[in-house]
Amino acid sequence: MSQQQDRDENFYKRADALIALANDHINTAQTRPALANDSLLYASARFSTWIAAASFKNGEEFRNDKEDIIEFFTNQYKEMIEEHFKDYAENYDTYIGVSKKK
Repeated sequence: MSQQQDRDENFYKRADALIALANDHINTAQTRPALANDSLLYASARFSTWIAAASFKNGEEFRNDKEDIIEFFTNQYKEMIEEHFKDYAENYDTYIGVSKKK
C-alpha cells in the first residue's frame, strides 16, 4: 500500500459529514450509538478494501498484498484513535460533561 496522503482542505468536512450522518441515525432512528459505530466501522472497512483493490492491476496482485493492505489500514486507524483518545482524555469534562463519580 502507498503512504498516507496529506489531508486536503476538505478532509475534516468529509469526516464531520459522516459523523453527522451517524448522529442523525442515533437521534432520529433511535439507533444505539454502539450500533451506529459498528456501521461506520463496517462501511470504512468495505470502502477501504475497495480503494485498495482499485489500486491494483489484477486480483492476484491484490491478494498477494493482503497483509500489507491490512497492516496499512490498521496502522492508520490506530494512529487516528490514539489522536482522539488523547484529546478526549485531556478534555473529558468538556466533551462528555461532568465526570461520572463512582
